[in-house]
Amino acid sequence: MSSLAACSTGKSGPTLSVDAARLRAIAAACPVAGQEMLALDQAAGRVISAPVTADHALPPFDNSAMDGYALRLSDLTGDGPWHLPVSARIAAGDARALTLAAGAAARIFTGAPVPVGADAVVMQERVTRAGDMVSLTDRPRSGQNIRRRGEDVAKGAQALAAGLALTPPRLALLAGCGVASVAVHPRVRVAILSTGNELSEPGLTLGPGQIYNSNRVLLRATLSRLPWVDLTDLGILPDDPASIRVAIRHAAQTHDVVISSGGVSAGEEDHILDALRLESAELDVLKVAIRPGKPLTVGRLGKALYFGLPGNPYAAAITFSQIAKPALRRAAGLMEEPDTWVPAVAGFTYSRTTGRREYVPVTWSRRDSFGRPILMRLGQGASASMSPMAQATGIAVIPPELEVVGPNQPLQVEPLLD
Repeated sequence: MSSLAACSTGKSGPTLSVDAARLRAIAAACPVAGQEMLALDQAAGRVISAPVTADHALPPFDNSAMDGYALRLSDLTGDGPWHLPVSARIAAGDARALTLAAGAAARIFTGAPVPVGADAVVMQERVTRAGDMVSLTDRPRSGQNIRRRGEDVAKGAQALAAGLALTPPRLALLAGCGVASVAVHPRVRVAILSTGNELSEPGLTLGPGQIYNSNRVLLRATLSRLPWVDLTDLGILPDDPASIRVAIRHAAQTHDVVISSGGVSAGEEDHILDALRLESAELDVLKVAIRPGKPLTVGRLGKALYFGLPGNPYAAAITFSQIAKPALRRAAGLMEEPDTWVPAVAGFTYSRTTGRREYVPVTWSRRDSFGRPILMRLGQGASASMSPMAQATGIAVIPPELEVVGPNQPLQVEPLLD
């Protein structure tokens, strides 16, 4: 079983910038303890828990990078052209221990072992072959077209550092180094729950005043795509203070991260904050200058990292991606934070109230002369709106101090489509 060790974190204060809130959330997260060994074909997407060293050199022997002819430079005396007899044919997988005879060349193919004595390979397009003789006019340089043993990774050298996600290229690198299994962090045990008597699950008949629980679907779909997460769905909790308190206490005792949706504002029926205080939770983030995203709660509940996301769907999506997910990556042991924002320009006009960083759903079909997407805003920015979010091909960020966004205003956009 994995567990988050106790971490010291700061205290809640005034309204925080998005960057400050993200840093506090990351500071509250500790990598899950322990490790497990997985075969490479079971480790895709998991997080390396200790540096991985190469069991074998990569490449394991000197080999040809081209189809061509292996030769000795010492045989190319005087001025060219030079004419050499072809004394051997060497293909990839050839197990013979060959030594190249002085004054001769060897026909060699890509990946084949370079014979002892050869110090260059001339690609076949650079020579002329006539019977058993080969002729060349340009002198190759020493080591040309030869991949030396261990030039990629030496035997015993570090192939990959701890804290990296095992992407397909990284798994291929380990395989090439002869590594059959790798130590990874345990998956982060994440529990999600929703609160509110107004919520009903899709497929059921709505009662008076009820809405369907779209946030549960959003979070499940998002978290299930992360190979380093072990997800538990605790369903919908009624607006009952005692039930909420028992549920979040049990979730924190059995999971590394607890994520609730709804019930974290100051309303009389929003009981999550009261339950957190009664459970002596340490709350680090209560107010963030973000739109959409009020309210948002980040802290620790016992040994678990806790996120209280807004109940409105778009606000929940934004606060999860901008604040919760970077902290989840830290909890998983990941040391890399991808930068997926790209430069763009506005193709719309939007007057707004300053003071909060705003994230707006956008789409684009055109680019400017510099290749930047020309963004078109979707919807009116309501935090409960789902249609603009579903149609968006990206999320644009508007700085807190910008009062009017006009055409050609430089912006940053995060593409959404895979």
